[in-house]
Amino acid sequence: MRFQRQKNHVIDLLFPLAVLFVFAISSFLVLVLSAHIYSSQTQEMNTGYTVHTSLAYVAEKIRQNDSDGGISAGTFQGQECLVLKGGSGDIRYTTYIYSYKGKLKELTLRDGTDASPSDGKDILAVADFSVSEIRPGLFRFTSTDTDGTTASVTISERSRQ
Repeated sequence: MRFQRQKNHVIDLLFPLAVLFVFAISSFLVLVLSAHIYSSQTQEMNTGYTVHTSLAYVAEKIRQNDSDGGISAGTFQGQECLVLKGGSGDIRYTTYIYSYKGKLKELTLRDGTDASPSDGKDILAVADFSVSEIRPGLFRFTSTDTDGTTASVTISERSRQ
């Protein structure tokens, strides 16, 4: 009885190593590409966040305070701003939304009260915020974030329609 000895060939070792190597390289490339895609998508989302959030905030404030003559473009202590007038009973107040020292700010004052622009509550960091009244009841707001991304929105008062 003869025992047959199986011969070992170099290919028996190289083929599994080659398959393992291809699998490892493919896995690494997928990992690198997915990390790059994730970081670029995150950066893109963050780029528009501030500018669009500031405009959405202003739009919501207009909807909350939409009463005939209650919304106007104006100035507060030399700062271009959105002016929202309101009240409860015989108490009248004015809310100013403006940009001051790189921040979008909101300040609500009882009519007849004095304050400075620095007294407002910080909302978001913005490089610029502008308000223009295109025609009575129609406003354009433009916001620029600290990265230079600019967006604008046009909003109309529904109470004047």
